[in-house]
Amino acid sequence: MTWAPAACDPALSRGRRYPEAPAPTRSDFQRDRDRIVHSTAFRRLVYKTQVFLNHEGDLFRTRLTHSLEVAQLGRSIARTLQLNEDLVEAIALAHDLGHTPFGHAGQDALNACLRAHNPASAGFEHNLQSLRVVDALEESYPAYNGLNLTFETREGILKHCSKRNARHIEAREPFGVAHRFVEQAGSGPAWRQPSLEAQLANLADEIAYNAHDIDDGVRSGLLSLEQLEEVALFRQYRCETTAAYPYLKGRRLLFETIRRMLSAQVYDVIDATRLTLKKAAPANVQAVREQGALVCFSVQMSLQSASLKHFLLQNLYRHAQVVETTEAAKQVVRDLFDAYMADPAQLPQAHIDRFDGIGASHAAGAKPERVVADYIAGMTDRFAAKEHERIMGHAVFPV
Repeated sequence: MTWAPAACDPALSRGRRYPEAPAPTRSDFQRDRDRIVHSTAFRRLVYKTQVFLNHEGDLFRTRLTHSLEVAQLGRSIARTLQLNEDLVEAIALAHDLGHTPFGHAGQDALNACLRAHNPASAGFEHNLQSLRVVDALEESYPAYNGLNLTFETREGILKHCSKRNARHIEAREPFGVAHRFVEQAGSGPAWRQPSLEAQLANLADEIAYNAHDIDDGVRSGLLSLEQLEEVALFRQYRCETTAAYPYLKGRRLLFETIRRMLSAQVYDVIDATRLTLKKAAPANVQAVREQGALVCFSVQMSLQSASLKHFLLQNLYRHAQVVETTEAAKQVVRDLFDAYMADPAQLPQAHIDRFDGIGASHAAGAKPERVVADYIAGMTDRFAAKEHERIMGHAVFPV
């Protein structure tokens, strides 16, 4: 494989936190991908949801199917741009490992719980939690906590981070994965971006969730094809589909419209990114980090994508039925947090052992509220619902 000059070459990786001998048949990024796929956190994604909760239907996207779709889109674009497909795939498969049960509702509730318990708390960020999972919480290896992934994969996983949390990471890992989120002072290099592969995985995430939220929204009955006509991006490719297949209706019309919309976005990213790379001409990965975003939509597609996101926010994510369900989900998370903090004996012993670093085989120095947050964040939708029923004595969701 011939990579672009600024692509990530595994032979030039900044390495792992714990040095390891290279594998005889796989690159370091392939090993990262394989470790992620075999992790406990990855398996849990099959029962963690996006917009619709796990009990609401078998055919709605989960965090697992979403991650696979992001990986597919990312690999397709990476191959054309001569970027490292294995790294894009590893980042895509790991980017949601830190998500709570019940989608963003669970994340918001857990963040509020931590801040209410301790106003000085760093709160909860799912990207930071994803990094925490691969760095500390997975227990697959005898010599260290976490999966010991390469710097490049970890950098891509941390696609968002508050400045406060970034400073804490930077203090432990100078010029590390959080460096681009920290205000620069002195003569140190100012990193604005992660690698091209990380930028691509981030954009593939946006493309994937916009498309599949349309699909899931129509499947649920909360969105109609007539409503979607308000969205220029959807309307354009629905018209193309109808012109090519005049008698197409229902799900086939929806699927073909979404397929054409996805293809258009993929080709737009390829063309727009080629232009930015030609203009910027980064000679290596470090040159990429010191510039603005280079993997991008065209201006027109960026505006159309933003319009689609606004439509989904107003018509799907804030739909009364979705809000009602997510409010119930938030209450489940709040109840679990309060119950575990009031009576830590409700936790499994392995988690109790992590309090204040008890137990050398676990992530040391964890405060009780952080241990509780880790435990809740690792739950699937259905386990959280069952655990809530066990503790509270009544069911909120059918399981």
